[in-house]
Formats: sequence, C-alpha cells, structure tokens
Amino acid sequence: MTIDEIQNEIIQEFGQFNNDLEKYNYLMKLGRNLKPIDPQYKTDDYLIRGCQVNTWYHSACRDKKMFYDIDSASLITKGFIFLLLRICDGQSSADLKNTEFYFIDKIGFQGEFSPLKDNSLFKLINKIKTDASVLASS
Repeated sequence: MTIDEIQNEIIQEFGQFNNDLEKYNYLMKLGRNLKPIDPQYKTDDYLIRGCQVNTWYHSACRDKKMFYDIDSASLITKGFIFLLLRICDGQSSADLKNTEFYFIDKIGFQGEFSPLKDNSLFKLINKIKTDASVLASS
C-alpha cells in the first residue's frame, strides 16, 4: 500500500467513532498493541530531545526502505507511534521525505493536545522525515 492509501485507511477507521472519547480510547488501545522497542534502543542515546514524555527512536534503512523501533512512556503517544509505524515502516526513504502526515488533522487530533505534547508528536514526525531525507540522498 502507498503512504496515502494507509493514511486514508486510518482516516476511515477513525471516522466510525461518534465522539472524541471513543477516538482516544481507540488510540490508547492501539498504544497497548505497540510492539516493544528493542531494549538496546531504550537508552538515553535514542531519546528524542525536547519531547514532553520520554520517546525513544531508532531508524534503519535496508534496500532504500525505512524501518523503525520507536516507543514512548505515554500511552497516547504510543497510539500515534503505532499509526506512524503502520504508515512508515517498510516505505521508501524517497517517499517518506516528501510525506505530509495529514491523517492527524483528518482524524480530529490536530491541536487537541497541549503545545508540549503537540511539539513531541511533531518532533517525532520531523525526525522520521529528516532521517528519510538524509538516507534518500545517500
């Protein structure tokens, strides 16, 4: 599937909910299903600096496709990580560097968080895009 096809699929899934509480419950359920990060990456060296909650990040490129180990101390953030991994894992670095992650706005979460939590999510997205850009150009 393409990145946009996956984002549109996520938008449809969230479209079935009638209110924000149902959306948050679903997001937390997804967070509980996040695969644990490899312990070697759950160290200070892999923390995304400036995030409100501890978020660990590792990326790798194999055959010009990106793969990630990402985790967070926050269940809501884990839910977003689950969605981002669904979109990004196994995609080409060239496609990811130009991706607009519009699903966040379309599922109703744009601006729903405190500025610090918003900042954490966008730091994670920027890290994904920056790594993809660097690897796509190498």
